Amino acid sequence: MTFAIDDLIRAFPLEERLYRHRCVEAWAMTIPWTGFPLKAFVEKMKPKAGVKYIHFETFNDPKMAPGQEMPFDPWPYTEGLTMAEAMSELPLLVTGAYGKPLLKQFGAPIRLAVPWKYGFKSIKSITKITFSNERPKTFWEQLDSSEYGFWANVNPAVPHPRWSQATERVLGTMERVPTVIFNGYGEQVAGLYKDIKGQNLYR
Repeated sequence: MTFAIDDLIRAFPLEERLYRHRCVEAWAMTIPWTGFPLKAFVEKMKPKAGVKYIHFETFNDPKMAPGQEMPFDPWPYTEGLTMAEAMSELPLLVTGAYGKPLLKQFGAPIRLAVPWKYGFKSIKSITKITFSNERPKTFWEQLDSSEYGFWANVNPAVPHPRWSQATERVLGTMERVPTVIFNGYGEQVAGLYKDIKGQNLYR
């Protein structure tokens, strides 16, 4: 299915959610996003029963974004979630921030917000969404899976290979505060992972 962005936005009631945003580089902020639940989008699309993953793909236009001409980066930017994660109440397809439509640098016209994961999982400027039984090989996972893996759940006890994740720097105040597991959303999402064995869910 193909949607004009205005038609897609009009298809869902918009809401505002204040979410913590935690970057893998150990800074953090809080953002009032406007958008609609990813769960509502999935339900409207009616993917086939048994689908395991949802893939996201960003735009690919080197004329507008010259950095995409770099041959060693696997453009377009890609990300993904399990269907269980996608059907949580938290993930938001974002159309605005701070009460205004998204700016280009924020990921216009539509992006994802997944607040319990490191920020690179919240893909910007989405142009394509696919349902699949194959786990996506995400952009940063292709570049360095030891640093930026598929799961990327926030955990203060699991350091990045080059720095600690035990604390975070709050933008605006520059205060250094303790990092909270699942970025403080553990009550809502920890149960998604209780039956998954033998995988590092924090990288």
